[in-house]
Amino acid sequence: MISFALLQPAVALIGWTLVMLGWMLATRLPAMRRAGIRMGSLVGSRAADADRSLPAEAQWKAHNYNHLLEQPVLFYALCGILTLAGRASPVAIALAWAYVALRVAHSLVQATSNRVKPRFILFAVSSGCLVLLTLVAGLAVIRAG
Repeated sequence: MISFALLQPAVALIGWTLVMLGWMLATRLPAMRRAGIRMGSLVGSRAADADRSLPAEAQWKAHNYNHLLEQPVLFYALCGILTLAGRASPVAIALAWAYVALRVAHSLVQATSNRVKPRFILFAVSSGCLVLLTLVAGLAVIRAG
């Protein structure tokens, strides 16, 4: 019987990504209005130029939202692979939840203070969870094959 326990942290991180999307919009749109930026007049690379005119605090949420659409793609694939292989072990589930918790913490640091050292530590530890989850998935696929 296939366990769907690894899909729970995957859905949780997707939910968190959507929270960050909302936070980004709630921060950037007013900042754009205050800066006199009209989206209708932005074309191509000029949009990036307009982004530079926003306060850093308004950009941090957008940067984090983009980060949540980068490395976590590997996490989602690993959760799917382990679920399909029927290998949602307690170790894999713990690593997955740890990854989600660390990514949420990373988001909160980046979106509020954007201090590099704690962000880097959270990123490094979450990446370590991802590496370990990859090893668990690799062993599971080898054993299943």
